[in-house]
Amino acid sequence: MLTRRGFSQAFGAVAIGAAAGGLGAALMPAGRAWSATQLPPRAVAGGGREVAVTLQAAPFRGTLPAFSGTAADLWSFDAAQPFPPVIRVRIGDTLAVTVRNRIPAGQEEMTVHWHGIRLPNDQDGVPYLTQAPIPPDGEGHYRFTPPDTGTYWFHTHCNTVESIGRGLIGILVVEGDETRPYDGDHVLALKDWRIGPDGFLPFMTDAGAARGGTFGTVRAVNGVTRPVIPVAAGGDVRLRLANVDATRVPDIGIVGAEAAIIAIDGAGIPPVPLTHWRMGPGMRLDLVVRAPKPGAQARLVDYFAPEPVELAVLAGHGEMLERGPFDPAPLTKPVIPEPDLAGAVFMPVAISATASGRAAAEIAGAAEAGGPVSPLCLSQRTFWAIDRQPWPNRGHQVLPPPLAQLDRGRTYLFELRNGTPHVHPMHIHGHTFRVVSSSTGAVLPHFADTVLVAPKERLQVAFVADNPGKWMFHCHIIEHQETGMMGYMTVA
Repeated sequence: MLTRRGFSQAFGAVAIGAAAGGLGAALMPAGRAWSATQLPPRAVAGGGREVAVTLQAAPFRGTLPAFSGTAADLWSFDAAQPFPPVIRVRIGDTLAVTVRNRIPAGQEEMTVHWHGIRLPNDQDGVPYLTQAPIPPDGEGHYRFTPPDTGTYWFHTHCNTVESIGRGLIGILVVEGDETRPYDGDHVLALKDWRIGPDGFLPFMTDAGAARGGTFGTVRAVNGVTRPVIPVAAGGDVRLRLANVDATRVPDIGIVGAEAAIIAIDGAGIPPVPLTHWRMGPGMRLDLVVRAPKPGAQARLVDYFAPEPVELAVLAGHGEMLERGPFDPAPLTKPVIPEPDLAGAVFMPVAISATASGRAAAEIAGAAEAGGPVSPLCLSQRTFWAIDRQPWPNRGHQVLPPPLAQLDRGRTYLFELRNGTPHVHPMHIHGHTFRVVSSSTGAVLPHFADTVLVAPKERLQVAFVADNPGKWMFHCHIIEHQETGMMGYMTVA
């Protein structure tokens, strides 16, 4: 994350990039203050519409621009749309979704998880925990009214590493949080693809699962390598970034334009200057960018590399819009319940590797150093644990005991203790955290449903347990999730 190593809440008064270790260059002149220091309340939502959507999950043999002509066996919720399919609703609308599972038998049972949405438990889409999976050639239904505006996404919670690897994801945008119109609204889905000369490579490896994950071979935005995105020249454009990758944790920045963060995981914050922001898998980041002049370009980059990696190009298009000095319009205030820190129940949560996981990591390290490369002969693929409980060691069908039993309406302060040498984006279902503090330095206070916990860090997050049911809590590096780093909590 951007500010774990230092942050000044005097927006723009301190160069955030310098305070955070110098990974990005500060884009706002020192001392500049923007007009929005508080967020206005959201207008009361009306009765809304019912938005009916059919998702037909099906395989198809095809290619994406990032594949350079190589054909692969893709999966999609809507093969007629370019990657990714996007659903847009207004706040107050009810989403009624029919899911038809056309993935062949033996490859995919299916549920659909609506990542980041605070919805009823029986609509959360976790196999066996909240519903029976949708069988091949079967049909399932979801119906909910999103309580929050913002940028979200959806994916399966069965065979997740393969389904995400093949492209079976979508974006959900809940509109209604703008205080004044922007000059454009662009969805950017960040996802690597594991492509070889004959199609997809294995999506999961033991060596990757036991360490930082198995990375893609091709980096892409919306299925395109370094796409050129026309933006209204001189305007203030909204970029909705979603990290839908299973593994990579980029350090996002904008080069060549002024930019501000206006929302994290869908929840608005008073605009702060963007220098860089670490985005774990599952996380979203909404930016306002002052678009370049006609014919000029700015770049979306990943600083987490020896040299910045260009992810996309923003190209000024059309006649120049005169918007005056950059003063990004804020979003409305989230309606997420504020935790009562004074009365919070403190709960330490240990994030650790199992003995098998440590052995697998050591073998993988030896292989990288020139040792023998062979399949790992491990009795169980449980490399990771939460509070010493690995799950699934026998699959989703066998539920372990809950990690915690929470009282409805109480505030809980989780201290996430990462005892491993790897980062872990920890995701909670059905609720939203308030990021409170870190052992590594100051934090930018914000709401989030997925928080990045650095190696050896102790990160404190608080939330009101106001949504009854059984809720998943897991790492969103999907190989970690599928080899033990997940559990659930009950709220009653």
